[in-house]
Amino acid sequence: MTKQKISREDALAFHLEPTPGKWEVQATVPMTTQRDLSLAYSPGVAVPCEDIAANPELAYDYTNKGNLVAVISNGTAVLGLGNLGALGSKPVMEGKAVLFKRFADVNSIDLELDTEDPDEFINAVRLMGPTFGGINLEDIKAPECFIIEQTLKEQMDIPVFHDDQHGTAVICAAGLLNALQISGKKIEDVKIVVNGAGAAGIACIELIKVMGAKHDNCILCDTKGVIYQGRTEGMNQWKSAHAANTPARTLAEAMDGADVFLGVSAKGAVTQEMVASMGKNAVIFAMANPDPEITPEEAHAVREDVIVATGRSDYPNQVNNVLGFPYLFRGALDIHARAINDEMKIACAEALAKLAREDVPDEVAMAYGKKLSFGRDYIIPTPFDPRLIYVIPPAVAKAGMDTGVARRPIIDMDAYEASLKSRMDPTASILRSLNARARQNQATMIFAEGDDPRVLRAAVQYQRSGMGRALVVGREDDVKTKLTAEGMADAVGELEIVNAANSPHLAEYKAFLYKRLQRQGFDRHDVHRLAARDRHVFAALMLAHGHGEGLITGATRKSAHVMQRINMVFDASAEAGAVGVTALLHKGRIVLVGDTLVHEWPDEQDLATIAERSADVARHLGLEPRVAFVSFSTFGYPRSERAEKMHKAPSVLEARGADFEYEGEMTVDVALNAQAQKSYPFSRLTGPANILVVPARHSASISTKLMQEMAGATVIGPILAGIDESIQICSTVSTVNDILNMAVLAACKVG
Repeated sequence: MTKQKISREDALAFHLEPTPGKWEVQATVPMTTQRDLSLAYSPGVAVPCEDIAANPELAYDYTNKGNLVAVISNGTAVLGLGNLGALGSKPVMEGKAVLFKRFADVNSIDLELDTEDPDEFINAVRLMGPTFGGINLEDIKAPECFIIEQTLKEQMDIPVFHDDQHGTAVICAAGLLNALQISGKKIEDVKIVVNGAGAAGIACIELIKVMGAKHDNCILCDTKGVIYQGRTEGMNQWKSAHAANTPARTLAEAMDGADVFLGVSAKGAVTQEMVASMGKNAVIFAMANPDPEITPEEAHAVREDVIVATGRSDYPNQVNNVLGFPYLFRGALDIHARAINDEMKIACAEALAKLAREDVPDEVAMAYGKKLSFGRDYIIPTPFDPRLIYVIPPAVAKAGMDTGVARRPIIDMDAYEASLKSRMDPTASILRSLNARARQNQATMIFAEGDDPRVLRAAVQYQRSGMGRALVVGREDDVKTKLTAEGMADAVGELEIVNAANSPHLAEYKAFLYKRLQRQGFDRHDVHRLAARDRHVFAALMLAHGHGEGLITGATRKSAHVMQRINMVFDASAEAGAVGVTALLHKGRIVLVGDTLVHEWPDEQDLATIAERSADVARHLGLEPRVAFVSFSTFGYPRSERAEKMHKAPSVLEARGADFEYEGEMTVDVALNAQAQKSYPFSRLTGPANILVVPARHSASISTKLMQEMAGATVIGPILAGIDESIQICSTVSTVNDILNMAVLAACKVG
């Protein structure tokens, strides 16, 4: 994988648009009528208030306490940025809150406390205890973080968890269990060196000791060297607890003969000489961010037998906290836990380790563009793994129940696992998978409209995100001026700008185009004008001649015009079997709608083709196709001549031997609502449809735009399917992110 480059402008725009920040509050109950308001507030709210006052446990039933976590910081140790203060930490805490929601469907609120006094901090958090089901402490410097967490754990009856400590420790422990299994060693026998005696380092050494590592075999180091018995300089009670009885005084001396190195320190802290001095089949977890203590390339240049993990996503074996904290809290919240104890953390680590040893799902392999299997380069599951949500929380919950911290134990674990599966958001995993595949493919992408700032920014993001090379069709001076105006002058030298006026391939392009159009009323002058002056045609000619692997266009002109231009170079017409499919992403569901681009008024044969092309797109997205031919009637009632073709289309698919589920005609509610489908037990659909084939292009356009504007759905497409080349056409209202998504689809050859 290629390391992503995120520009200052991209980062600020992401936090500014469409609204400032990264999350908002939405009501989960109707709030439209006077009755609704009376139930939500006065007088109806008095009833649950009185019941909760009489029985506090009912707060988990009548309020959101049971699925609400506070992400709290004072900003004294923000990422690798140091003490930025409470307000400076807010973007990070908002980010942590959305990770909770994205990965484990845990609602979260960020709280930034403007104090560096541990007592003030402790008191503020303690007083907020009734509001939350759990507390996630974040980015608080050591040693205050130890005092704060321990005191709050003693004073509060809900889980208090400092992720910088325990999140890192849990994932590190999971990877270590598997690395030791591969190396044929046992945790109680190995010599372990931990470099970095801050929050994460001390948490790591404490957890691995609880899991069986012997005190005498563990050496903790800080910037002054080995923490040994009798040392006085730079010591505190937490370091002293791990002081080793050893003659070693430097990290290099400690590493001699070590089986395991765990680093949460600084770039370059480990040398190749240190690696060479380690024991056979040594394990190196170089987890400093953004740059590890030693890179895998540097380590493997000295020793082929070492197993290496880092904190980076562009190397194998990423120690990523997002594998732990969302699922730890999910399991703890679901048993209404009083705490997250060592047994629950160990259960999380062991479940993660076990998951990495199992067969990897196809969607994970698809995301990485290669088959992953347990071994030296795969000892920790990836965040792409869809099993995390229903494997880790049950293990955590069971450990909590076994150790007596559960207020409400789970009786039916099978039903609990099924409920966790229903919490998964397929849309997010699909988009992440597509992005990973795009980075794997490294496609050269042609952006036809280099005169539009949105397109330029998307092209820069495509290239900086490590997805491949971006070619921009435009004039160099114009592109430079627009990028500078967007605050991205530094990107001028990064993009390759292609101008028809000085292209060495123009004569070749014109000869090709003239051969295609000479019998359609176009003379050589017309062809020259099209090839040299129309960016849509010129970009399509680049693609046709293999001078790019995908094409993005349509942001500046109506889709009908763009399609007409593309058809001059490629056969992308309805007659040629081309279809436009739009993806709607809304509230954790993804539904494809076709045809939104090509067929004006399809007949039953066209409708069957649209269904086939849409099914292909669905499979590219990792979905098992379920097609519904939608209309205003359901299975022949009410009878109408206009619904007749929708009634016939399934028979056409049957005759063609379609290998996916399809049914119709039916109304949209029957297609999408599992409860409504129960009225039609004869239906061939085994669940709600994920592909809607509509009667005409105008109805497709109306429905997708209505979902976008009224429901706030994310719209991707239309995705052009059914042609040989990878071409995606944006809409004229596309945002930078929309254009980038289309480029990702083109890079993955979706369609």
